[in-house]
Order: sequence, then C-alpha cells, then structure tokens
Amino acid sequence: MNDYIIRAIAANDQIRAFAAVTTETVETARQDHNTSPVATAALGRLLTAGAMMGTMMKGDKDILTLQIKAGGPLEGITVTADSKGRVKGYVGNPDVCIPANSKGKLDVAGAVGVGFMNVIKDMGLKEPYVGQVALQTSEIAEDLTYYFATSEQVPSAVGLGVLMNKDNTVRQAGGFIVQLMPFAEESTIAKLEENVQKITSVTNLLEEGHTPESLLEKVLEGFDMEINEKVPTEFYCNCSKSRVERALISIGRKELNELIQEGKTKEAAELFGKGLGYYSSNIIHAITPYATADAGLISTVLRHLASEIEEKNPGAKEMREWAETHVEKPELKEIKRIKKPNCK
Repeated sequence: MNDYIIRAIAANDQIRAFAAVTTETVETARQDHNTSPVATAALGRLLTAGAMMGTMMKGDKDILTLQIKAGGPLEGITVTADSKGRVKGYVGNPDVCIPANSKGKLDVAGAVGVGFMNVIKDMGLKEPYVGQVALQTSEIAEDLTYYFATSEQVPSAVGLGVLMNKDNTVRQAGGFIVQLMPFAEESTIAKLEENVQKITSVTNLLEEGHTPESLLEKVLEGFDMEINEKVPTEFYCNCSKSRVERALISIGRKELNELIQEGKTKEAAELFGKGLGYYSSNIIHAITPYATADAGLISTVLRHLASEIEEKNPGAKEMREWAETHVEKPELKEIKRIKKPNCK
C-alpha cells in the first residue's frame, strides 16, 4: 500500500496541515462497489477527506462518520474513518452516469445534488458530536471548508481530487487540509490565502508527481514546515460474521421472547418482521458489494437465531408458522457485477 497521510505544523504552530495520496484506497473502493466514474470521484473525495479528518482524532477507538444526504442521482454518500488512517464508505447509487459539467469534467456537484452534510464524531462519550451544514457547492471540498468554518470555528482550506483513467480505473486521488490556529497573525493568514488561491487543481499536482510532502510544500510555500507524523491509509472494511450476528440479534430478542412466552404470537411475529426488515436492509446496504456471499451468512445467522428462540420458547414454532404465512419474504438474488458504461 503506497497511500499515506502526513500531519505537519508551520509558521510557529500557527498552521496545522494534512495531506494525503489515496489512489489505491479509492481504486479499492471503486472495485469493491463497482462505481461509475462520477460516483468514484465523489466517493473518492469524501474518502480522502475522511481519512485525513480521522487522523485528527486522538483515541484508538474514536470513529468519524461523514454523511452527505442530498437529492442528486448519487443518492448520498457515507464514509467512516478511524484515527489510524483506515477508511471505508459507499454511495447510494453506484451506477449513476450523467453528462460532464460545463468544464468537461465529471459533474460531482450534479451527481450529489442539493442537501446537507453531517459530521459525526464518536469519541466514546455519552453522546457523539454531530455537526450539520447545508452543502454550499456539492463539490465536497468547498463544503468541508464551510463546515470547518461554521461548525468548528476553524478557518480552513480543503483541496480534494480524483482523476480517472480512460478504462474507468483511478489514476490519481488525494488532497490536503490546512487550518489556522486562533492565534494566527494577519500576515500568516494573508500569505496562506495567497498560496491556496494559486492551487487550481489537486489532481494536476498529483499528475506532476507530487507526494503529500510536496503538496504541503506548495500550500505552505514561504513558511517553515515541520512534519510530525506519517500515517498509512487504506480502504478497510471490518464487516464480519460476529458484527452481522450482533446486528441481527439486536432486532429485539428479549422483547420477542417475552411476547412469545405470554402467548402473543401475532404481536411477536409483527415485531420480528418489522425488525428484520429494518436491519436486513441496512446490513445488506452496508456490506455491498458482498451481498451474494453474505446472503448465505445472513441466512445462517437467522436460522441459528430462529432455532435458539424455538428451543427456549414453546410458542416459537407457532409464531414461526404464523410469520411464514403473514410476513413477506424478501427475494434473494445473486448480484453479478456488470461493466459500467464508459461515461465521462
């Protein structure tokens, strides 16, 4: 894995900065989710930002979630990252294919649409921190810049980019985040703004061979820069049988058992059907594109759960028979990957 993130400070600690190259990370996401070019570009930008923002968190168990909920054909983006540079995510509609924008580029803003961005930080406290802002441009980088300024009151500049090959694989991906500390001097602010305005394209810089270190050297030109840390980053999915099983069991085993023991078979079946419908749709969505393989896993876990309930509750058999008659069963189909059209 050649992808990594660097953390740095500059101008006597008046600036903190992050930069990343995430080409392999985004390409792995593209392969796993079989995303179209514009979906890959949008997802890749948020994955890159999420990876860098994750490393801003201090705890080993801290989790950052970025959600874009908008009305475009992409149907939203969700990215989760930890403090160790591991990141994962998906889009609502990986098949989206729309015309290029007025500049002849992938129309990420058009795919995303108008909506909101949620930033959720779970740091092991009683309640997670949740910040929400309206999307300003739907280009993602500018929206994160706005988020930092309004929700965290940290003046920032965010640059993100994903460049595709003609065969729809990822050619380049990466970005930077630079932030001013509260005690930053006016001369520092003015110089940093001047530097940022000179950078018109992150992907152009990556195409020129820039690394995270040299990216920050461009952004922080004229400042003394000190690199504090280098963190590997990767697309990392921690889905497992135990995680799926815990989610399915959380349908409400205790309440379900109590209803069965009380002889409330119909109510139990309705609870089971309602809970199963909610969790199965969310689980299957989360583990895409592994749905074919994990359909068998989910079926096995459900069968195990049903057998356990039936053994411990005399009324469970009656409940199961009622559910088979009254609860609509989802149809399981094998999902085959298809080659995306070569849209620009």
